[in-house]
Amino acid sequence: MNPADPPITVLVADDQDLVRVGLRALIGSEDDLELVGEAIDGIDALAQARRLRPDVVLMDIRMPSLDGLEATRRICADEDLAGTRVVVLTTFEIDEYVFEALRAGASGFLLKDTAPPDLLQAVRLVAAGDALLSPSVTRRVVEEFAAERHRPSEPHPYLHTLTDREREVMTLVAHGLSNQEIAERLYVSPATSRTHVSRAMIKLGARDRAQLVVFAYQSGLMDQA
Repeated sequence: MNPADPPITVLVADDQDLVRVGLRALIGSEDDLELVGEAIDGIDALAQARRLRPDVVLMDIRMPSLDGLEATRRICADEDLAGTRVVVLTTFEIDEYVFEALRAGASGFLLKDTAPPDLLQAVRLVAAGDALLSPSVTRRVVEEFAAERHRPSEPHPYLHTLTDREREVMTLVAHGLSNQEIAERLYVSPATSRTHVSRAMIKLGARDRAQLVVFAYQSGLMDQA
């Protein structure tokens, strides 16, 4: 982090005191991160997000009053919060709410037992505009999206604007491949891979890589793979 750069602001939303205390201590230990708020339920999270406009919200799924899923949906749909990214925290590797959270606009998710250094790195990655899908569950998420109950509905209205290469790259992203893995698969440089991913995101209006995965499934690209 450049000393001149402002810290990444974080809002923690969890109804468990112990979780909030742990995250408060973890985030407070880093010079480039700043905890700006703690919410005890979804309504509180939404209100604080609108007031504080944090860079990243660490959102628990199961909370009283308004669950994390609906809070995520409202935050991601709020034009005034276009710069805020949501990372869903979940206890279970396979959690149906995780898939709905990705559809709602979450930039990714992490298991609550994620190692502290990995969680801190996740906050930084998401704040920088990257999507975060925990390596231990990414491919299982992909499998769930491919299951019958998650079949795509209709193609994205701007899918036709993608080049054949951009469609191919988008499909590989949906299969859980990183930019480096895509580069190796297509025999191109990592920079070229990143460019194709970025162009696909821009053309489809995807907030981040996670939403690009959702668009790929909803558009039926995986059926053609």
